[in-house]
Amino acid sequence: MAATTAQPMGSLPSGLGICTTAPDIFYIPELVFGGLVWILVASTHVTPPNPLGWVMFVSVFCFVMTFLWMIIFAAGGHKNSSHWAAADFAYHGLAALFFLSAGVDLAIVTLEKKDGDLKIYRTYISAVVFAFVATLLYFIHAILSAIRWKYF
Repeated sequence: MAATTAQPMGSLPSGLGICTTAPDIFYIPELVFGGLVWILVASTHVTPPNPLGWVMFVSVFCFVMTFLWMIIFAAGGHKNSSHWAAADFAYHGLAALFFLSAGVDLAIVTLEKKDGDLKIYRTYISAVVFAFVATLLYFIHAILSAIRWKYF
């Protein structure tokens, strides 16, 4: 028989357990796709500054917070507390909402750049796709975190 790494839904993983349990398995893809949005938008001249400033804030904020959140969980700083399960749900729900709004803002800016530089237009299209993928990942993580919180 193969050993199982599954944990009951009413507990929070620590150590390498975050790489094998849902919803925590989404940390790395969230970092990758959120980081790609950050890199792609930052690689262009950020104009107009208002909506793209929001996109940059969201991508940098969520990248840093997700990284810190992952380190806290990997180190076991949550001490298997139900408050951390609730905070996990709240953070990932907020991140999903933030990335959704940033993705919509970026899509509007991309439509306005349609007749401009083709390279920047394609870069923004890629960033929009990655923003919506990040939104989906954060949303799935939030839903699975809510289910885990329910079982605490």
